[in-house]
Parts: sequence; C-alpha cells; structure tokens
Amino acid sequence: MDFELKTLALAAASSQRCDLLVLLVAEGFAPGPDALSSLAALALKQGDLQTRAGSLLQCYAPPGVAARRVALLGAGDGGAAAVRKAVLALAPVLKVRGIKQVVTLFAQAPQPEAVGAAVRSLAEASYVYTSTKSKPEARTLARAVIGVPAPAPVRGAFDTAVAVVAGVEFAREWANRPANHATPTLLGEAAQSLAKHKPIQCKLHGPAQVAKLGMGAFMAVAQGSSEPLRFIELHYQGAAKGQAPVVLVGKGITFDSGGISIKPAAGMDEMKFDMGGAASVLGTFRALAQLKPRINVVGLIPACENLPDGKAVKPGDVVTSMSGQTIEILNTDAEGRLALCDALAYAARFKPAAVVDMATLTGACVVALGGVRSGLFANDEALAAQLQAAGEQALDPCWRMPLDDDYAEGLKSHFADVANVAGRDAGAVTAAKFLQRFVGGYPWAHLDIAGTAWKSGVAKGATGRPVGLLVQYLLAAASARRGAGRGK
Repeated sequence: MDFELKTLALAAASSQRCDLLVLLVAEGFAPGPDALSSLAALALKQGDLQTRAGSLLQCYAPPGVAARRVALLGAGDGGAAAVRKAVLALAPVLKVRGIKQVVTLFAQAPQPEAVGAAVRSLAEASYVYTSTKSKPEARTLARAVIGVPAPAPVRGAFDTAVAVVAGVEFAREWANRPANHATPTLLGEAAQSLAKHKPIQCKLHGPAQVAKLGMGAFMAVAQGSSEPLRFIELHYQGAAKGQAPVVLVGKGITFDSGGISIKPAAGMDEMKFDMGGAASVLGTFRALAQLKPRINVVGLIPACENLPDGKAVKPGDVVTSMSGQTIEILNTDAEGRLALCDALAYAARFKPAAVVDMATLTGACVVALGGVRSGLFANDEALAAQLQAAGEQALDPCWRMPLDDDYAEGLKSHFADVANVAGRDAGAVTAAKFLQRFVGGYPWAHLDIAGTAWKSGVAKGATGRPVGLLVQYLLAAASARRGAGRGK
C-alpha cells in the first residue's frame, strides 16, 4: 500500500474525493463551520458518536462532502494507543470491495506518535493474505492519505511508520506461508532478496558449512527432516566498519511437529508460525533498508524443520553444541533452544554491542503473558530498559521476566553438561536460563514471542511482532551513538 502525508484541513477535506474519508475525533473537539465538523458535532450531540476510542459511525454520501463514504471515529485522548484502537475498529470497513483510496485526517492537530500509529494500524487493519489462494481476494485498499494541518512536525514519525509497515508485512507474509511454501531453502531466498537493497548483504550456510562450524545442537534438530537446513546471515552496515554491531537472532523452525516427542494433532498446523522469530529478523532488515539508520546490524537465523523420522534425534540423546557444551535432549519438542544456542555462540565472533534473540519458544510464556506482551529476559539492565521503552513507544510491548540462577537447577543432567528442559514449572524462565549458558560476556536479551507472533481462532495469522519494537530500539540506539559521538 502507498502512503502519503498531506496538508489537509477540515474545510478542505470536505471537497476531497476518495472512496472513504475517515475523521478521527478526539476529546475536546471544537467544530468549525465546515461540513465535516458540522456532521461530527451533530453526531456527538445526538449520541450516535462518542469520543471513546473505537466508537464508529458510518455515513454514505453526506451532504457537503465529496467522499463516497465517511467514517467518524472516536479517538479517545488522541494519543497513539487510542488512535491505534480507533483505526483497528475500521478493519471490516477497509476490506469492503471498491475501497481503493482512504483519506484519514485528524480533527485536532496530532502528536507525531499518533500519526505513526494511524499509518501502522491502517496497514494492519487492511492486510489480507493471498499467496497460496487460487482466487485471491486481494487487498483492494491501495493508497492511504494521512491528512494533517502541518506535515513538518510529524514527517519523521510518518516515514518511520511507513518503513515499519513494510517490515511488518514482509514478516507477516513469510510467517503466514504454509511450511511447504516457506522451507528453510525458501526462507534463505527471502533473505537473499533483501540484499537487493545496497546496505544489506546476505550469506547462506548449508549443511556442510554448519557441520564445519560445529553446530551440533542445530544439526540435531534438522536431522529428522529431508529438507536441508540453512543458517542465514544478514549484514546491514549503516555505520563505520569498526562500530560494534547489534546482533538479532531469530528462531527459524519452519515447521515444528515436536519431533519424536510429537505434538497433539489439534492445532499442529499453527506450527508453521514457529519461525516467527526468523520472520521478525527479516522484517526488521526490510525496514532498515528503507530507513538507513547509522548503525551496524547482523541478523542470524538457524532455519530447519523438526520432524519425526528414523534419523531424528531421540529423547536421551546427547549432542555437542558449537560452544563445546554437551546437551542431553530430554524432550525433542524443546528444539528451538537447541537451534538458538549455536546461533548465540556464533554471534560472539562479531564482538557485538548487544545481542537480542526472538523466538516462539514456550507455551509457558503464553500462559504467563497471553498475547498482549512478549516476555523479556535480559542479563543487562540498560539493554532491558531500552527494549522496554522501545516496545512501549512502538505499541509492541514486552514485560521483564526474572533470570535468577536458582531457576537453572532443573537443567542439571547426569549425562551431559546441561539438559534441554527442566519440567513444567517456570518453563519460559528455564528456557531463557538454558540460552543464557551460551551467551558470552556481551549484553543479551531474549524475547519469547510465543504469545505475540501470531493469533489463533477467527483472526488466525501472523502479527509481524516484534518488528516494531526492534526497529524502534535500533533507531534509538543509532541516535544515542550519534549523540555520544558528538559529545567526545
């Protein structure tokens, strides 16, 4: 979808020709003499519209307004969260056939964050997956105009939001694809397609290279599948070569049957979403290509399938990770951490400023936090605070979880250096403690996105989270480094 930021006052908007004109009406609305203001004021007076976020009143060809359809939307306090809630309420309207162009304007001068929220929410509400449908009902909405009284103060937020939309939609697209349309090989090709953007380079490691690297834990997960694994390495260089990069690591299990510890059949189709962490890395790089911040970023994706087979790893097997630590695999359905631990060990070679991994890792995190916030674990207070602040600003929130050493007691093994599971209690925490063993001395954070990377039920599909959080974090980190450089 194409976005445009345009100078548009309420009076001029009345003559704007489009398929749908959306007016966001926040608390404290003061109507003018124009037709749109009069329409909104009358609706508020009669009680047919409220300013609470998400209140919606649709009108067809109202007098004095050139738009075919008009949607009056309550926008609460006018802040980013309220605007997001309001625009998402438009989802059924945006998917009506024949709506190709929408103009969204604010009845009052908006804050930059509210404009960004409007852009991201319009894209989210109108998204339609079509890739594997024989007669796809494509998204008809092709162009969205954001009308504001003065574009200059909100231009930065608008441009950032447009880039985040590109990244989120790239992530959603690949996470939504069925496993036979998103194999490790195809995921590698998706990463290579990002290298058409000049700041990005891509390197693919196949089975032979991964074996040479000694990634025994990652290879153990893949050995039950006929699909060859891929270890994907992406580089974005926006700063001087000597600047330490931020490394993003994404779990790329393109289908997870559980292996020999096979999952129940009900809901197993959703295990195509188990590469949500990988998708978020790809989506973040797509956004970086557009924003071009002055920062260096490395993306690492261990991609493979986890299937039961005569060659599959068995409960009780012991494997040797890239770090040299041996792992007793007590449950083959705890495979994501096996792939990630080798990627985390590989990350050390870049002498990173920070490492952040994203993984649909544990059902326990879903039980703890549901689908609202991602679980955040970190060994560094500053990094944790930066990620939390980025999540709040991007409306892609996370919640700090504990990493006490006592939680690692259950990972002790009689037959290896560590076991890959520690029982049901505090499962999200013990999974993070397992990963922490493979982190060097660098600042590290783990985002468990099992509850936030996709939705089930009627709204089944990938969300593209936490691309928004990651992009906001990287932009803030780039800005902080520029500020530190000027201070020297």
